[in-house]
Amino acid sequence: MTTRALLNTPQNPALAAALILLATVFIAATTLIAKALGTVAAGPALHPLQISFGRFLFAFVAITAVVAIRRPRFVSPHWGLHLGRTSFGWLGVTLMFASVAYIPLADATAITFLNPVFGMLLAIPLLGERVGPWRWAAAAIALVGAMILLRPTPASFQPASLLALAAAMVMGLELIFIKRLAGRERPLQILWFNNMLGCGIASVAVLAVWQTPTAAQWGLLAALGLLMACAQGCFINGMARADASFVAPFSYATLIFATVYDLLFFAMAPDWITVSGAGVILAGAALLAWREGRQRPSAQPPSGGDQDFSR
Repeated sequence: MTTRALLNTPQNPALAAALILLATVFIAATTLIAKALGTVAAGPALHPLQISFGRFLFAFVAITAVVAIRRPRFVSPHWGLHLGRTSFGWLGVTLMFASVAYIPLADATAITFLNPVFGMLLAIPLLGERVGPWRWAAAAIALVGAMILLRPTPASFQPASLLALAAAMVMGLELIFIKRLAGRERPLQILWFNNMLGCGIASVAVLAVWQTPTAAQWGLLAALGLLMACAQGCFINGMARADASFVAPFSYATLIFATVYDLLFFAMAPDWITVSGAGVILAGAALLAWREGRQRPSAQPPSGGDQDFSR
């Protein structure tokens, strides 16, 4: 969908909110499946590289089926930007899947909400962007929340939390490439190339750790990829039907669904540290989203629109 197509899409805020919320249901479900596959809950634990392989393989199959049915016209892709975006996206999702095997889904999800903060910080040296006091304040608030979730005391520190923090940093780098791609190519084309390249990278990386999944694990890997493809589709269509500043807060519902899933399937209730840290991160991320929405011209499409769905 080009910028012109985005602007000509009928605006429907209620439908946009519903689509974004549905996308968060799918996203939280992918982390739940990744946790089941990375632990003994679904059989012998699979390596994170194998889980991310399943995510990209089956998402690529699903999106290819959509492309085959719709037959969109693809323009010449910017291979350098696609490769950079996908490489960091693949690494980020792999680190995320590694973290959820050891820490609560709510903690990992909240920490990865730092990715737009890291994207903002990295845009200063890499894109030459200027950051005002409101954006600095938002970043500081979110980083304080991350420190709370890291539980930086000898008795409570969770080393696996650093995996989620690294995932957020890498996804922040991915946002730099997403911003460069914004407006250059249609979203469906970007998604297809992203998943195609991701499938290729993941296929090579998984060779070093491959173990044959059980039939149930193959089913979960397929569900992981299909849910991710559905989430990306819902998110793109939601973003096309309302301003980014309106729909952005709804994406934070991922944290709610991740917490519910963890409680229902792993009996892991969030403690006061999780609630406090997640609340602080969400406050910083919401402030940043609000500020970005006020500064972005209404005719400009969201530059980092799929930031929460690059997994």
